[in-house]
Amino acid sequence: MNDDNGFYTQKGYQLNETNELTASMEDYLEMICRILERTDVVRINELAEKLHVKPSSASKMVSNLKEAGYIDFQKYGYIVATKKGMDKGKYLLYRHDVLYNFLCMINNTDNELDQVEKIEHFINETTIDNLEKLTNELTKKGKNSQKPVL
Repeated sequence: MNDDNGFYTQKGYQLNETNELTASMEDYLEMICRILERTDVVRINELAEKLHVKPSSASKMVSNLKEAGYIDFQKYGYIVATKKGMDKGKYLLYRHDVLYNFLCMINNTDNELDQVEKIEHFINETTIDNLEKLTNELTKKGKNSQKPVL
């Protein structure tokens, strides 16, 4: 490979993307949707606690997500996701789970949260879908064989 024009710094790749959500916004939306899987609403304090940030930081990011149309505030400071927010949130949870399962499988561990959180924002949908297919295929082969897949 001799294409020196295709290389950028990490920041350069990020600037070339047209993603309206920053990595931090994705983290907040993902956590909001994770909480909404078990309850109807999210409170700022709960969100801040789950993400280990100050409530003022969570409040600012929630305002950014509201402005972008991903969430709404309801009475008593409850946060709920809009349809747009739920759709994106479901994808973010899916992406997280695919990466988590793949990394746990190839590293033969039961917890790869740290790695997933560091890399999940930098992999596109096609790669995520292909990683899921690969993980499923390797899991099937592992179950049908006496030898470990990896």
